[in-house]
Amino acid sequence: MTGEERQVEDGGGLERRIAGGLAFLRRRLTGDYEVDDFGYDEELTDQVLMSLLRPVYEKYFRVEVKGIENIPAEGGALIVANHSGTLPLDGLMMQVAVHDHHPADRHLRLLAADLVFVLPVVNELARKLGHTLACAEDAERLLAQGELVGVMPEGFKGIGKPFSERYKLQRFGRGGFVSTALRQGAPIVPCSIVGAEEIYPMIGNAKTLARVLGFPYFPLTPTFPWLGPLGGIPLPTKWTIQFGEPIRTDGYPPEAAEDPMLMFNLTDQVREQIQHTLYKLLVQRRSVFF
Repeated sequence: MTGEERQVEDGGGLERRIAGGLAFLRRRLTGDYEVDDFGYDEELTDQVLMSLLRPVYEKYFRVEVKGIENIPAEGGALIVANHSGTLPLDGLMMQVAVHDHHPADRHLRLLAADLVFVLPVVNELARKLGHTLACAEDAERLLAQGELVGVMPEGFKGIGKPFSERYKLQRFGRGGFVSTALRQGAPIVPCSIVGAEEIYPMIGNAKTLARVLGFPYFPLTPTFPWLGPLGGIPLPTKWTIQFGEPIRTDGYPPEAAEDPMLMFNLTDQVREQIQHTLYKLLVQRRSVFF
């Protein structure tokens, strides 16, 4: 291809991008776009929100993804991951990993805590990204629709744990996510995330201030709140996200979802698989930042 031909092709590509951008703006202004019952805006997510998250994912945290082929190409599935980092950036990075790397172009719908949906701006953005309340009813509806659903059962116990307990999984609650998967016959895909623990090393917790503000914890890190707004910048750690082999649930009878011993065993199996993979990834990594 000659230089002149390349310029023509580049110009044509630029014209197509401008035309696509104008068409997108026209649809937003006229309301000619779809939002599902949960508030998920697929077009806005694909065209705007993922474009904002992608540089953080690719350039800042330099996320390496493993085992993406373990996520089913179609049908409902529950992705269960560890949770850490003081702020829930790990869920967002996991969402980008599935969106950008899955060969079937699947989207991950995250279950989020109540706090997310009472914060101004955050609430609206979370809904647009496809997040919904972490409750069994919403999770079952999404799985029944054939969606990928992401859950982090450690909740605030995981994301708000002290730095001294990094990469030690907290309790997974009562196994509600297993019951949800069993009712829908959806496979459970364990997911291990390394790198998020070190972005905001939590060395203390101002519990009194947390109670006053209505937060589950108020983190004290080597940089926050001492450096003001600069203390809110995460450390540029190197991340690895690994999706493990799915655990099938479609072989169990419908009443299995009410069996507490089965739920305990499956919950423990998922937890142990995530923990084992975390240890393996930690042994393999060269350093926190490279």
